Amino acid sequence: MSVVPFLTTMADAEADAWRAELQSALPEHRVIDPGSLSSSEARGVEVAIVANPDPADLLRFPALRWVQSLWAGVERLVTVLPREIGIVRLVDPVLGQTMTEAVLAHVLFLHRQMPDYLAQQRAGIWRQLDQPLASERTIAVLGLGELGTLAARRLSACGFRVLGWSRLKKDVDGIETHAGGEALRQVIRQADIVVVLLPLTEATRGLLDAELLDDVLPGASIVNVGRGPIIETDALLSALDRGALKHAILDVFDEEPLPADHAFWSHPSVTVMPHVSAPTNMKSASAIAAKNVQAYFDHGRMPDLVDRAAGY
Repeated sequence: MSVVPFLTTMADAEADAWRAELQSALPEHRVIDPGSLSSSEARGVEVAIVANPDPADLLRFPALRWVQSLWAGVERLVTVLPREIGIVRLVDPVLGQTMTEAVLAHVLFLHRQMPDYLAQQRAGIWRQLDQPLASERTIAVLGLGELGTLAARRLSACGFRVLGWSRLKKDVDGIETHAGGEALRQVIRQADIVVVLLPLTEATRGLLDAELLDDVLPGASIVNVGRGPIIETDALLSALDRGALKHAILDVFDEEPLPADHAFWSHPSVTVMPHVSAPTNMKSASAIAAKNVQAYFDHGRMPDLVDRAAGY
């Protein structure tokens, strides 16, 4: 029976619930709080399960070979863990379904002009607005990883024209795809709604800056369910204030929780969501993590590792 520490900065009750679920999924091993390990046990740890851990806690494990993240985003782990420690990100079909639902909901909210109707309600105005067809809307999905590809296909199935963009060229059946820096500008110029589903890397940090946001289609809106720092906050606020962008639905931010005095809270053209587009499902994520860990102990086989150079 091997020891598998679970490292997290979650509150105690949440951490205990996760630990119990992980232990249930890994009955042949001990999933424990790292504080419960003896020095000799810590020296023998080869794999750990993590959820936003304190990096200093991982220094107790000199034999650590890899960590299984319970989150899909691993940008923080990439920056803090030594390169010799492999990182495995969560790839969960349940997460993909949840994110796809969220993207579709956000896009339909904008497509059906709900921000305008809510403003009319507050002003006591009864007015029916002209409604374009889905086929008359162009949606740009930035990021064609697993989540972005699923979202693009779902939007296309609803009748929208979908443009997919990624850093490197990818082919997605039924989706018009583009790649590279100049192509991003061309995609942005055509989109009524821009959906950001990119990972946070050095290449994507601040990608949507003032210069790029100046190129948006007049009256376009933006949905960010990727990572907050991909869009420059000041540039986004400026684009909204001057009407270059009509509306922004934001589920991710530079700082979370979003500070109480942040301009996004009260901006009339911003919808704030508390990072809920694709919450990790405890049961399915624990089962996937357990399967990866068990395969390692049974066969010495590590799952596919994060590409440190790419950042995901």
